[in-house]
Amino acid sequence: MSDIICGFIGLGLIGGSIARALKNARPCTKIIACDPCAETLRLAREQHIVDAAVPVVNEAFSECNYIFLCAPVQKNDGNLSAVKKVMSPGCLLTDVGSVKTAIHQAVHEAGLDHCFVGGHPMAGSERTGFANSKISLLENAFYILTPTPEVPSGKLEDLRTLVEEIGAIPLVLDHKKHDYITAAISHLPHVVAASLVNLIRDSDSPDGLMKMVAAGGFKDITRIASSSALMWQQICLTNTENISALLEDYIRSLKAVKAQLDQRSEQGLFEFFEGSRIYRDSFVNAPSGPIKSSCSINVEIADKTGSLAHIATLLADHNVSIKNIGITHNRESEDGVLRVEFYDEASRDVSVSLLEKKGYAVQIR
Repeated sequence: MSDIICGFIGLGLIGGSIARALKNARPCTKIIACDPCAETLRLAREQHIVDAAVPVVNEAFSECNYIFLCAPVQKNDGNLSAVKKVMSPGCLLTDVGSVKTAIHQAVHEAGLDHCFVGGHPMAGSERTGFANSKISLLENAFYILTPTPEVPSGKLEDLRTLVEEIGAIPLVLDHKKHDYITAAISHLPHVVAASLVNLIRDSDSPDGLMKMVAAGGFKDITRIASSSALMWQQICLTNTENISALLEDYIRSLKAVKAQLDQRSEQGLFEFFEGSRIYRDSFVNAPSGPIKSSCSINVEIADKTGSLAHIATLLADHNVSIKNIGITHNRESEDGVLRVEFYDEASRDVSVSLLEKKGYAVQIR
């Protein structure tokens, strides 16, 4: 592909990460950005991610080969109207929203079916805004594309190639199928996590003992409850039918588990946990699964000054690169209090051998 010009309407976490990845993969790409936050635009210019910054959509976007709609979904109608007035005939329009049916409907009403491919980079963070965007956010993440029937196949293929260039994995789906899938694997889990946090909040004692002792398991399963309330309000209001239907199925499954508990059904409870364990493990073992097996270990260490530094120095002395290291501070579901993550299995295996020779108890995770 020749040098391209990309426009971004909205430059938050996702838009900013795509823009960074584009600049990294294709440094000659020209990026034009529009965002209501002057500080965001200043920072993007200062970091040489954006070449031209404007406060509102204007004629600057007329030279774009691609325009990414990255603003909140409630802004789409106004942004589509503004874009339609300035975009060139050959420009491809896409978005980054996690719900696709509403934007497809808005695009149809705007008469832009011929140039639209919906997009959903399946990556994110509890942190928001351009300041938290990063090139690596999209690496090896599925990037779902939902083309309209009218968009030329060549335009879709060009966007698919662009997605691959920035390190993501393109996957083409019908937009309605996309919304049902994401309701199941993303939207419902957020509702469940928030509900569980609220349950503990409402059930806790006045001195907050539940909150105080909440450890690894609870924090892992409820981590996503720290996401933006406004964003998830909008998702629930735009993918309502799918989320509601799946929530009803989930409530039914919870009632079935409750019945097994009340009946003290040993076999039923075992099958419940064993079935989920087997299916969950298949996510890690699948070559293209969404959950990748990490190269990490847990190490039992003494709770005293210098313990962590001793291990880090030992591995550094043997030229082992550490990707991440930290104290877990709980033993609820961990066999050690120090977790060390590596870039590859070879580094992990060398480290296990070194540490065990020094008498450390090590478990591969």
